[in-house]
Amino acid sequence: MEKYGGNPLLECIVTKFGGSSLASDEQFKKVRSILELEPTRRYLVPSAPGKRFREDEKVTDLLYLCHTLKSDGKPFTDEFAKIRERYESIARGLRLKVDISAKLDEVEEGIASGKSRAWCASRGEYLCGLLMADYLGWRFLDAADGIVFDDEGHLDDEATQQKLSAILADGLSTVVPGFYGARKNGEVCTFSRGGSDITGALVARAVNADVYENWTDVSGFLMADPRIIDGPAEISSITYKELRELSHMGASVLHEDAMFPVHRAGIPTNIRNTNKPYHPGTMISKNAPNEVTVPTITGIAGHKGYSVISVEKNMMNSEVGFGRKVLSILEEEGISFEHMPTGIDSMCVVVQSSVFEPHRSQIISRIEKLVEGSGSVSVSDNLSIIATVGRGMVHNCGTAARLFGAMSRARINVRMIDQGSSELSIIVGVNDSDFEATIHAIYHEFVG
Repeated sequence: MEKYGGNPLLECIVTKFGGSSLASDEQFKKVRSILELEPTRRYLVPSAPGKRFREDEKVTDLLYLCHTLKSDGKPFTDEFAKIRERYESIARGLRLKVDISAKLDEVEEGIASGKSRAWCASRGEYLCGLLMADYLGWRFLDAADGIVFDDEGHLDDEATQQKLSAILADGLSTVVPGFYGARKNGEVCTFSRGGSDITGALVARAVNADVYENWTDVSGFLMADPRIIDGPAEISSITYKELRELSHMGASVLHEDAMFPVHRAGIPTNIRNTNKPYHPGTMISKNAPNEVTVPTITGIAGHKGYSVISVEKNMMNSEVGFGRKVLSILEEEGISFEHMPTGIDSMCVVVQSSVFEPHRSQIISRIEKLVEGSGSVSVSDNLSIIATVGRGMVHNCGTAARLFGAMSRARINVRMIDQGSSELSIIVGVNDSDFEATIHAIYHEFVG
């Protein structure tokens, strides 16, 4: 048996494989060889088949298209033929026994009869799960029988835990298709795109897995966006708190909501590459692993397109509830804020420009009434927010000085600074035009 991370005593591993890992019969073979390397990999959560090549189409996209065409009163035969070809070619290539053609007929009939958008989209994972269960000789568990949604279409976390734990308690090797579940009345519901990650995390928690493996087409996380930094360093280990910070800024190969079930259960998550099965990938854990040397920073991530609402008011600090009043205006307009740097007589609220713009005049007008006669309100656009994250920052003196020194040498003007009390991250705001240069400056200061 392969010694996973040097530990030969693991009893249970849950694996989730993404669409690129299941795009063809050859990819299915890779998946089985990975499972055979470690016998304790006893639960598998598949996505729908993804692209086989750059110009190819994802099965889920084709299913959504079929539903849209049917809803518009247009034929969808040609589009469904592409879906049929994908599954039948995998079944032929693997010489499977399951009558996938009959299952495809049922799906086509379901679309034609006006089944819901969620039901149509979920069939990608459902059909893929049937193929994989047959190929492996494992039990197939329809996710609609184990993943519970409430009447509002939200995950019922407690009911799901109870149902999945009861069904999977026998320890039989099982395939559970990702991305969907069902309300108590049987109506199929789906998570947002990429939601198979969530299913995998829920299964891992239900069986109290030792490790949750998320297999995709990349070898874990990188310290920076490779579209900005050429060949960024890999992240070997990261905590859930660090990942939460980086994921919020867009640096993720894992659905954000998939972190919470395994985090609460204390189950580590390993991001692995199906095409490089011996690469250790990135290990995500609740607490920092015992390392002799922890890097100062773990990663850098950011987004463009923010606006800053600057509010100034005389004696703001002595007016109880003023900040709440400002944030209540945003709440009533349906806008969440990203950051809120404050001073004695001023506060700044950072919001996404695309969300703020339709409500701009209304929000400014309402805040101006709060400060009328004793202050002012202004808005600055074209702001980028960049987070430098690392559990090692708290143990290394001068981290902020190095970061701002690097930005100064690159002649980058800092428009905003925000650092949380945990000292896990330093967040800076710069002009959109300085976004890439800022990431370059910070990365090369700490990584080289």
